Amino acid sequence: MSSSDPRSPGGRPLPARLDPRAGRPPTRRGGRGDTRTEDGGPREARPRRSALGRAAGATRALSAVLAVLVLGTSGWGWYLGQVADASVNRTNAIPSEGNDGIGNTEAMNLLLVGNDSRASATEDQLDQLNTTANDGINTDTMILVHVPADGSKASFVSFPRDSYVEIPGYGWDKLNAAYAYGYQYEAADNATDAQRQASGAQLLIQTISSLTGLQIDHYAEVDLLGFFNLSSVVGGVEINLCEAVKDGYSGVNLPAGVQTISGEQALAFVRQRHGLPRGDFDRIIRQQTFIGGMIRKMLSDNVLLDLGKQRTLVQAAADSLTVDQSLDLLGLATQMQSVTAGAVEFQTVPYVGDDTDDEGRYILRLEDEDALHAFFADLSAEPEAPAGPTAPAAPETVAPGEVSVAVFNGSGISGVAASTAEALAAEGYQVTSTGNADSSEYTGTEIRYAAGDQALANTLAASIPGATIAEADEPAPGTLELVIGSNFNGVGQPVTAPEPVEPVAGEDARTAADTTCIN
Repeated sequence: MSSSDPRSPGGRPLPARLDPRAGRPPTRRGGRGDTRTEDGGPREARPRRSALGRAAGATRALSAVLAVLVLGTSGWGWYLGQVADASVNRTNAIPSEGNDGIGNTEAMNLLLVGNDSRASATEDQLDQLNTTANDGINTDTMILVHVPADGSKASFVSFPRDSYVEIPGYGWDKLNAAYAYGYQYEAADNATDAQRQASGAQLLIQTISSLTGLQIDHYAEVDLLGFFNLSSVVGGVEINLCEAVKDGYSGVNLPAGVQTISGEQALAFVRQRHGLPRGDFDRIIRQQTFIGGMIRKMLSDNVLLDLGKQRTLVQAAADSLTVDQSLDLLGLATQMQSVTAGAVEFQTVPYVGDDTDDEGRYILRLEDEDALHAFFADLSAEPEAPAGPTAPAAPETVAPGEVSVAVFNGSGISGVAASTAEALAAEGYQVTSTGNADSSEYTGTEIRYAAGDQALANTLAASIPGATIAEADEPAPGTLELVIGSNFNGVGQPVTAPEPVEPVAGEDARTAADTTCIN
């Protein structure tokens, strides 16, 4: 079924609060993101008091991490586990079918979801958050968390809300439509709100499982008020902004540099989308940055040694969480108790780029199914036990007297070719000629050989440790070419090793220990 004709029993359209296609198509900004208001209408039509809108879903999944971390880093974890289990809401989120991807009985894949619900907020709290009452079921924050069996690390992969995916039974649509379809159409007509929430979670899990090729083991859903309370209870989180930010839609107003934020500004920080260079992508980076800051705070002494703060945090986290029926919070915390900030990795699902669908709506094209399944299979692959040491096979060599070599000076240093020829001859090599290379700016020393002369090259390489050896068309069969570069230190001496190059991470990759500035 096409995205222009979503399944609707009796032909009924989705209600406005559930329909992800409500409003006008977005205007693209800088190739990514859009300039819509949070409800899809033009900016002028958006009153400030409803500024949280659907984008507030960007904040909800963040607080789920806290319950896990606090439980896992405390000596009285069992007691805190009882507190959490007594308060946390349970839902039948794990579907009985359509969740058949790669799984591991000891490792864990957990789907963190943020919703728009503010049903539990008081009028005073709604005023403080600058929003209005809303049952809300929009899921603009979706993060897959993989925890290996030994709990030594954790991988967080964010899914942009506009990811164009195939929703089982409904065809292609934006990812944040999956929960809404399940909520509205998968439950019985007389279903309770809790049963509809479970149906929404199940369809979302089926969608994510099909997309990633993974089995989703557990589910955690978090609401707006819970995030606000947690960021305040923890005493704020340190962030680092490259530039000052001020945005009327989210309410964020922060200076540049390192600072600690909580409460309203924490909420505004993680939900801002307008005015950022990459729109929703930069908002995802903010979510990940905030989670990283929370993790660093949880692992710091001021939380670890404050038992009262730990209990308050666990209670606040449990009150805001809805989890699947079988998630063992204490067991998960125990599994993660050895994690460090540097071992918590954040990424965004691999994507191709921006596009529009048949209705002109902004969408994000993801990589194809094979590429996504390979990405997530690698993400969830458990490390193999190291094999016993094996001695590498010795390269085939010959006697130096069987090796003919032409020496070329590419270092720019006068006389090197002649002195090297003398040294090689003293070791028994047959030097056929010397001269200058085609350039005097070689930085590396190279040994070139014709096809079939690998053993000859291996012999010469043993006399010049670290030189590069490569098969090439230029050398005559039976004769090597030695091109001397600036790293050459003489026959019998290792060449100078190059300066180490720091690996460059992907544009959306970071760890919880990363404190570099962000947009």
